[in-house]
Order: sequence, then C-alpha cells, then structure tokens
Amino acid sequence: MRTHTGSAPDPASGPASAHIPAPDVPPSEFASLLRSLRVWDREVTELPRFDPATAPVEPLPLFRRWFAQAAAAGQTEPHTMSLATADADGTPDVRTVMLHGADEEGWHFASHAGSRKGRQLTARPYAALGFYWPVQGRQVRVRGPVRTAPAETAHADLHARSTGALASALVGRQSEALTSQAELERASDDAWARARREPDAAVPSWTVYVLEPDEVEFFQGDERRRHVRLAYRRQGAHWITELLWP
Repeated sequence: MRTHTGSAPDPASGPASAHIPAPDVPPSEFASLLRSLRVWDREVTELPRFDPATAPVEPLPLFRRWFAQAAAAGQTEPHTMSLATADADGTPDVRTVMLHGADEEGWHFASHAGSRKGRQLTARPYAALGFYWPVQGRQVRVRGPVRTAPAETAHADLHARSTGALASALVGRQSEALTSQAELERASDDAWARARREPDAAVPSWTVYVLEPDEVEFFQGDERRRHVRLAYRRQGAHWITELLWP
C-alpha cells in the first residue's frame, strides 16, 4: 500500500501535479525509443499457427473462437475495439469502444445518438471495426453498413450492465464541450444517485448499433513476417474467402 506524508492538496486547486508541466521527450530520444520496441517477442508472445484451410465457411464462428482464445491467453480487455466512422463530408474518425455482442445479426456496440459517432452514423451509416490481440499476434477487421436496434433492445442492453454504466449514460451530453472537471463531477454525482434510486431509469438517447458485415479479415502474425491474412467477402447470401499478401 502506498502511504503519503504531509498535508493533502486543496481539492479546490486541483491535483498537485496539475501545475507541474510534464517534461518533453526530445525527438532523438523518442526516435530511439521507437526503434527499441519489438513486436511479438518470443520471450513473452507465443504466436499460434493458423491454417486457413481449417477456417469455417462463415466468419462469425471463427471470430468467436479467436475471441475466446484471446481471453484464455490473458489478453487484457479483448472486447475493446477501434470503431471508424466518417462524417457527412467523408472525414474519417476513430475511437475505442466496447463490443456488446456478435451474432447472426452482426457486431453490436452502443453509444448516445447525439454523440459524435452517433451523428456520424446518422449521416453515413457505414463503419469499420478493428480488434488487436497482441498476446497472440492477431487482428480482426470488420466493415459494413450499420443500423440501429429497437429502443427496447437498447434499454435492455444498458440495464444489463453495471450501476456505473447506467450513471454514465444518465450524465449524457457525450462529445459536448465541458466547462470544467467540477461540472462533470457534479453531474456524475447526481447521475450515480439517480442510478441507485432508479435502477430501471430510461435513457432515450442510448442506442445500440449493429454492424452487418460485408467484409471480415483475420490476420495471424508470424515471427518471420509470413503473416496469414484470410479475408471473407459477402456475395449474396454466401461468403467467399481469399488469402491476401501480408
């Protein structure tokens, strides 16, 4: 346990470190740091073999298998993923969100309809997802059109989660400008109190999105850089597969 001595900082003035500028990293030192990093070090990473000939005819079973294997291998937060969208002008955007499900309907995630991603998906209902599981040197890329699930699905999704998730959703105003951290703390305290008082409180802006994949790619890293890339493309009611050069 870490202990502290001396008087505590005044909460009104913010954290003690807030007024101490962080030292910059010189460009040469930063470049040296980049060059020193290694990918898939044998001492810490065991790259599994992947034979595309054993892959199922559809991508969903393989995704579920890889997801379970990543979790079993100790991958931290394997359900986090990059979500890429574009605004009405076609300008791309990306952020990290959580996967809420993957089934025959598609890959599910959620957000507020008025958030930046929500507005972008309204303007251009098409997106791409990226999963990276470095513990096994694996990536999965998914892209396709996005639709919104019914409101009752969003309500059930939110209330199947923690009190903290509900409190965060009740705060709302995602992506809006924030005046101060104190304003957020006040709104959060009120939302936590309401979430405990009304565990079934409705959040109309909470939306579940479903990406229906047109393409899914599985990438297995190889220590000799002979990476395996297996791409699925939807063709009518069926999927076709092809290998890609790494």
